[in-house]
Amino acid sequence: MFDKISTQANNLVSLTNRINSHSKTKVVVITSGKGGVGKSTLTANIAYLLSQKKKKIAVLDADIGLANLQVFFNLRPKKTYFDYLEGICGIEEILLRTNYNNITLIAGKSGYQYSKINNSMHFDRLVNDIISLNRYDILLVDTGAGLNEQVQEFLKMTDNILAVTTTDPSALTDVYALMKMISLKKNKLMLCFNFTAKYDIGALITKSLKNLALKNKLNRNFMVQYVGNISQTNSISTTSRLRKLFTKELSRDIASLELGIIVENLLKSLK
Repeated sequence: MFDKISTQANNLVSLTNRINSHSKTKVVVITSGKGGVGKSTLTANIAYLLSQKKKKIAVLDADIGLANLQVFFNLRPKKTYFDYLEGICGIEEILLRTNYNNITLIAGKSGYQYSKINNSMHFDRLVNDIISLNRYDILLVDTGAGLNEQVQEFLKMTDNILAVTTTDPSALTDVYALMKMISLKKNKLMLCFNFTAKYDIGALITKSLKNLALKNKLNRNFMVQYVGNISQTNSISTTSRLRKLFTKELSRDIASLELGIIVENLLKSLK
């Protein structure tokens, strides 16, 4: 088991080193160990808050086979990045302008069957091609849930990784598994909590996770950085059903204000 995790970690480093280091674009991978934690909702709203700070944002829907970010931006993509990788279209055709200033969506394809055998499916090339445009300040990569091979491919690409979790025990178990894998070769994981009942619960759980990491002797240089939590609120689900962003429609709602804190902490932490 350890050998497998170690191999995965070595792969993380080798691909991180291949990503274009000369581009101004910072790559942030947003991931979760468990589905249903609101990761994609937060990704879309983080993009909006960053755009309000005059940042030019690209959002890559990297949830292979279950892509849904186009719903949050109320778009119907004619082309996806799979079309680009297969040589069907050029990169400009997959850069979709949204109705929000400074936000571009690179859509995935729901129901797509990914195969490692298909040599054209090189996600590192996709990310490199996007950031090589030197057009965006930040590329947000919204992965699928879990630690499957596709998720690992995107985790390899950057040291800026934000994990979204909840206080659910199974979600915490999965985020700790993510910590273990990343800690072998990387030194930081940003962590935020969604659907919390108490404002300080995320900080308390993060402290417990840090103590567990210390007890189990994870990389002593590895840091879990708590960046904030978002309270349980009806505003998120209501606006999502309407294909709207809660941070725009309800900018003074507690969830919007709390996500604003997370975005501030994210910006301070970017490498």
